[in-house]
Amino acid sequence: MILDALKELFVRDLEKVKKELNLYSDESNLWLVDNNIKNSGGNLCLHIIGNLKTFIGDGLGKVTYQRDREFEFNGKGVSRVELLSGIDETILVVEKAFSNLEKDDMEKDFPIQIWSKPTNMAFTIMHLQSHLNYHLGQLNYHRRLLNK
Repeated sequence: MILDALKELFVRDLEKVKKELNLYSDESNLWLVDNNIKNSGGNLCLHIIGNLKTFIGDGLGKVTYQRDREFEFNGKGVSRVELLSGIDETILVVEKAFSNLEKDDMEKDFPIQIWSKPTNMAFTIMHLQSHLNYHLGQLNYHRRLLNK
């Protein structure tokens, strides 16, 4: 049950990312930064994709992914269509990863060590869900503040 709920939350919130991307009135506004807003909407989206494809996809789903974290934060000009496609791919990766998990797996260590010491699966997956939501909120504010 918990695995189904987590998968549903990830998919729901990735769909919200797509909704936010589609609400930008002009595609070029995805890449705006201003004063203390250092991460553009496009870069936030690239980071969400990279983070989840790395830790959920590669870590849990055994879907090979070569992360380019530098590009996630500094790349520019990726089209909205490409970003939306990346989110769709990420949804498929998340669904595949969760279909490979069993309830007992939640007590095991997460297969990739993210921090200074191993963490268990449940903690790490909940962290990744909250990380997604943190950046989803940033994306929402970016759109509302800079999408003129």
